[in-house]
Amino acid sequence: MNSEAAISHLKQHEKLRTLIENIVVPDFNPSGKVYFDLLESIVSQQLSIKAAATIFSRFCALFPDSYPHPDLLSSIEIERLRGAGLSNQKATYLQNVALFSLQYDLESHDWSVMNDEEIIDFLTQIKGVGKWTAQMILMFSIGRPDVFPVDDLGIQQAMARLYQLDEKDKKLKQKMIELAEPWRPYRTIASRYLWRWKDSVVSI
Repeated sequence: MNSEAAISHLKQHEKLRTLIENIVVPDFNPSGKVYFDLLESIVSQQLSIKAAATIFSRFCALFPDSYPHPDLLSSIEIERLRGAGLSNQKATYLQNVALFSLQYDLESHDWSVMNDEEIIDFLTQIKGVGKWTAQMILMFSIGRPDVFPVDDLGIQQAMARLYQLDEKDKKLKQKMIELAEPWRPYRTIASRYLWRWKDSVVSI
């Protein structure tokens, strides 16, 4: 997904050029698994990576072939989900995704006929799926190139550090949106560099 055209465009901007020249961001192919990725995202909320992986594995093991088909997930008893380590709220949210998928077939939905905002509006109809989660689906499941998750704490921290921003809350987000505007139409890739840099020891 890190196309030469995208990298060339982003390197026109001094701060990003410095990141790109000092940070390696592995290329990736979008999973295409919107339904499954939504379930994993809900399970992972507010958990460490290790804890989330353990609970998600236990959750999947409740189903044949370790795949929570929408019809099976929508009808399983909440107590069985709780037995896998899920809170009552998360268990309910997972079943909300399954019920939504039974109605709209998330497993084989044609996302190409919808723009980014339409997909966000569509997915956030599901109770338990917020804008941030929908943006992660756009970036990593569907592979949209121009998503900018301004509410993501990691992106906020990275941009505040990179651009030495003092603004807070709404003013910070507005400044971030302004700074990221010239990155279009490759804000997804720019965001991946910001995440990677934030978690690295590289000084810029």
